[in-house]
Amino acid sequence: MPKPVPKRKPPCATPRSHHYSVYVVELSDRVWNVPRFRAANPGHVLGKPFVYVGMTGLDPDLRFDRHMAGVQSNRFVREFGLRLLPQLYAVFNPMPYAGACEMEVELGISLREAGYGVWQA
Repeated sequence: MPKPVPKRKPPCATPRSHHYSVYVVELSDRVWNVPRFRAANPGHVLGKPFVYVGMTGLDPDLRFDRHMAGVQSNRFVREFGLRLLPQLYAVFNPMPYAGACEMEVELGISLREAGYGVWQA
């Protein structure tokens, strides 16, 4: 009689600790009228988008919904948020917490250097 083969769990696509994400929210052009935002973006290039860059342990769609509902939200996202821009961040996700912390800063810097108007909490 053949020996039974023990059942194995299928491997996870990513380790459990890799559930953090960075995300980018497009902001309305009206955000440029806020002096603090303008002061934080002296190198903004006319025609480039205004964005908020953040990180989360939640799904970015859920986090965006929470911003818009006023739950642990950033003022600029709540008042001026339009939509997520997954083409700017999806390639990086998911990642561990430390990686997300670093990537949030790096992504904000690279977008600002590209002429975007950027806000980070």
